Amino acid sequence: MASLLSYVPLVGRLVGAREEAKAIDIPPVEVHNVEANPDKTPRTLKHLLKANHVNHSIIYHNLQFDNHMPHALCSAYHLGAESQQLYHIYDEEAKSLEPWKDSPSEVTEDDCGTTWATSGYQRAFVDFFEDALAMNYAYNWKKVIEKYMLEGDEPLVNGLIGGLGHPLIHLGYAYEFDSREIAMEALGLAATQYNFLHKYLDDPSYTRKAPFSSTSPLELLDKLASDDRFDGLFKAPGFANIEPLFQKHEPLILEYWNAWDLPSSADPAQLFRESQEAAVALLVATVRPGTHAYNFFIVHVLTTSHAVRILLPLLPAKFHISLVRQWWLLALAVYIAELRPKIDPDNVPGDLKGKGWKHVEYQALNSEWRTDAHYVKAIRAMKEAARTWGDVHERYLAAAVKFVDEFEGWVH
Repeated sequence: MASLLSYVPLVGRLVGAREEAKAIDIPPVEVHNVEANPDKTPRTLKHLLKANHVNHSIIYHNLQFDNHMPHALCSAYHLGAESQQLYHIYDEEAKSLEPWKDSPSEVTEDDCGTTWATSGYQRAFVDFFEDALAMNYAYNWKKVIEKYMLEGDEPLVNGLIGGLGHPLIHLGYAYEFDSREIAMEALGLAATQYNFLHKYLDDPSYTRKAPFSSTSPLELLDKLASDDRFDGLFKAPGFANIEPLFQKHEPLILEYWNAWDLPSSADPAQLFRESQEAAVALLVATVRPGTHAYNFFIVHVLTTSHAVRILLPLLPAKFHISLVRQWWLLALAVYIAELRPKIDPDNVPGDLKGKGWKHVEYQALNSEWRTDAHYVKAIRAMKEAARTWGDVHERYLAAAVKFVDEFEGWVH
């Protein structure tokens, strides 16, 4: 997917968001350590992740698209794919990928923090982080993440929503599958796709009291959908609207960003739960029956929310609120850029006709869309949300059933 790759020099500012040490306390997910698992399917996944890491660049097609191979493989594995299914996904996904290209020069320790967002240096960044992994951190990839993503006045972690959130998604899979290859790729993506969005987390002056507030993301999105100040901002929906949105209409989007009462909440975990419900609703409840209009950009709101869910129990508490607020900023930007489709709960039928998660998982692994990374990881995200929060009323399941039964490809 296209990336916002404009260079933003670092300036020494206080990091207001990082001063918030309120934890969002949720249980960690199961970690799949395929590196040490001797069984056939985990071994297959391990080999394919390594093959992708060696053979394919993390950004390709004139630096417009992201390599989703780890997302597709790991999601399918988690949903029960066997070895042959994983090989098939690899073969299909690899058809569109590109080999690594040499960077103009190497990246050094002195370059870090001053050359983020230099997109032609993706190979050099990954080499740099892998050298550090081997020479300085005894192959402990989590220590490399701590050093280069979590330290400093403007930590790289506050820029994970660059590139439509792909660095964030990648980092989530690195932790969930304890994969140093995915971790090094996540660092490379974070470094090369770093853009202006980090400043809203790093600079406390952007966090200010809004003229209205709510604890509910869905309530705010509903208000946003009918806010006529956004009418006519863009002629057509699309990812290209995001940068002009911030350049020309920054006060409007920041109003809604600051309106969500997450930082002051006594129960931030409950608000995060509501944000996951909103992420599912954005993808599924915006699609009228019979239209099959599942939005390629909006699905990233859901898959980045899944990544946040993976990371929250694993990152230091001082990053919890800022990480979720980072997601909220991306969600708002994408929603506005896609011209604010109305979220209607009635678009999700309550009658499941006896279909359960087995039906959903079967479709994920056997339908004609089984090699579509975004399709499979959206299903994975909905299933994990249901597992995390419980699904007594089967709302997550209903959304997943609607999605797999209606999906006929993405609209842009």
